[in-house]
Amino acid sequence: MILVWLLVITFVSGLLAWIVSSWNRTTGRVVCFIGLALDAILLLYVWMSRYSSLAAGTNEGWILEYKAIWIAPFGISFHLAMDGLSLLLASLTVLLGVSSVACSWKEIDRQIGSFHFTLMAVLTGILGVFTSVDLFLFYFFWELMLIPMFFLILIWGHENRTYAAVKFFIFTQAGGLFMLLSIVALYWIGVNTAGLNTFDYTQLMGIAMAGHFLIIVGFFIAFAVKLPVVGVHMWLPDAYTKAPTAGSVILAGLLSKTGAYGIIRFILPMSGNIPSLLTPLAMVLAVAGIFYGALTAFGQSDVKRFVAYTSVSHLGFVLLGIFAGTQMAMQGAVVIMMAHGLTTGALFIITGALQERLATRDMTKIGGLWSALPRMGSMALLFALASLGLPGLANFIGEFLVLAGTFQTHPWFTAVAAFGFVVSVVYSVWIIYQVFYGPVDKAQRITDLRFGEMLNLSALAVALIWIGIFPQTILNTAKTALENIEIMQSTKISQSLQARKNTDMKMFEKNKLNDSAEIVR
Repeated sequence: MILVWLLVITFVSGLLAWIVSSWNRTTGRVVCFIGLALDAILLLYVWMSRYSSLAAGTNEGWILEYKAIWIAPFGISFHLAMDGLSLLLASLTVLLGVSSVACSWKEIDRQIGSFHFTLMAVLTGILGVFTSVDLFLFYFFWELMLIPMFFLILIWGHENRTYAAVKFFIFTQAGGLFMLLSIVALYWIGVNTAGLNTFDYTQLMGIAMAGHFLIIVGFFIAFAVKLPVVGVHMWLPDAYTKAPTAGSVILAGLLSKTGAYGIIRFILPMSGNIPSLLTPLAMVLAVAGIFYGALTAFGQSDVKRFVAYTSVSHLGFVLLGIFAGTQMAMQGAVVIMMAHGLTTGALFIITGALQERLATRDMTKIGGLWSALPRMGSMALLFALASLGLPGLANFIGEFLVLAGTFQTHPWFTAVAAFGFVVSVVYSVWIIYQVFYGPVDKAQRITDLRFGEMLNLSALAVALIWIGIFPQTILNTAKTALENIEIMQSTKISQSLQARKNTDMKMFEKNKLNDSAEIVR
């Protein structure tokens, strides 16, 4: 029931915040904090009680599971489950949820109750995506997190927010439609070839997928849009830039992780040898994303848009690690997912604080702020150094593991992607120089980071440093889940090879009979 309570507490706290905010503006925010604190306590209990078994590799299945019949005629169940991978991402969701509520304290001053309800609804959907193991339920939560995010951008966003919200909605809904078609097709295959009247993940992952490449492509398109992969990323710069600060934190820190999670959880174990067909394309897109995001960032004058494009670059390493085909690279991808959520979320919070004080995000109109904002400058420098992969911080661990793991199978892709480190150093140093050094402008009478803002960013910084110094916390937690996915993928490859062998034998027997008939004639 812990998983059910995780969703119920998050959603109900948002609903209560909506109600009580009409009486007192501060109470609604406090209710959200309390709800997320209860979520954190539940996850901490799970982590402490299960970490030893996860680290030892003795827990081979789900660490938590809840199942109840939902729509019986179609085999749809309310099936939630959690392993080490979903535990990590659920923990990241709660942490960034707290940061999102905190950074909205001063920024959001209208329709406060509606804002917090919408924010908590998004977080409920994200937690549902990370814990659903019924494909129909997974799609339900997938849509649940998108619709409130649309309103979050539309109502509380910045200039041109309508355009950004509609663009976000069109791209994500189109991707979701491809996934829905793939889910229905997979259910139909389960019914007709294996007699499985179910949407259950564990059962559908076991059916033969030979000849159904389009189903895998449908899933890949949906997850690629959300990651986002270069080529279907066009919604990202506007959505990230026009969203309120909390929206940007969730978009970059969490929604992009649902795409990566979907590829790991569904595409790899479902497809067996099909990733060998997707791998070259995915690798090219990953490397292209690393350089496209980094180089395009240099052309931006908007600080928020700059951070958005660097996000595309970092997520290219995630895609590279997922399709590298090694356990080391996959673990590196998971570490980058966690590190990217912390780093990019913090940079968006700092950008929001800058905009609040200066009423602009244009780098050509600001500069020389270090003397006036030393605390903000120090925090920005820390997260910029993390972004460029400074040893001792989480990003370095993830990117090193991805490159080392990818080198074992795709050395040329590794050699090209490694130059992304060089580019990241340049743009990370450049943004700090542009904003906090350079020509002094508007540096007088500006309030530095307040206590609450410092506390918010410090929590993210501590998590970033902890992962950088003690990466085994993440690696041990995700290890068993990733190994199970690898086993499922290997089993699927064996099934595919056996199916191909049986097909060849049938063709051989058929040709042999035809030859015999010809001889008789």
